[in-house]
Amino acid sequence: MKVRIKKIAEDVILPQYETPGAAGFDFHAYIKEPYVLKVNKRYAVPTGLIFEIPEGYELQIRARSGLAARNGITMMNGVGTIDSDYRGEVHVLLTNRGEEDFVIEPGMRIAQGLFERVDQAEFELTDEEFSETKRGKKGFGSTGV
Repeated sequence: MKVRIKKIAEDVILPQYETPGAAGFDFHAYIKEPYVLKVNKRYAVPTGLIFEIPEGYELQIRARSGLAARNGITMMNGVGTIDSDYRGEVHVLLTNRGEEDFVIEPGMRIAQGLFERVDQAEFELTDEEFSETKRGKKGFGSTGV
């Protein structure tokens, strides 16, 4: 799959896959100076990148496991979704759930991206009963620990 991409400035770091088997590619912070992300705060980190995502796909932005495990740096919204019709700069909404302030350095790898195929549902309103399942209406925790 080919995806067209633009850099908003010459010094923006292009995304790349770090290994041949990597599912996700890295996003880098496009900031001019280090930014201190304080504990329990959030920051929309610019990437300097604009994508032309093919119709029928989304760009998912996910936390980097190393930053999360070592420093408590994760994504405020869990997984970010960039829709195929968005044409602005991608930002990564990071939050510090760690115990210490964290310094985001210019060019630091801050998140990973994956392209996923998506379908839009056609909703059909009904008053009819739904099919029976073993689980039924059992919700949170109903399948055990």
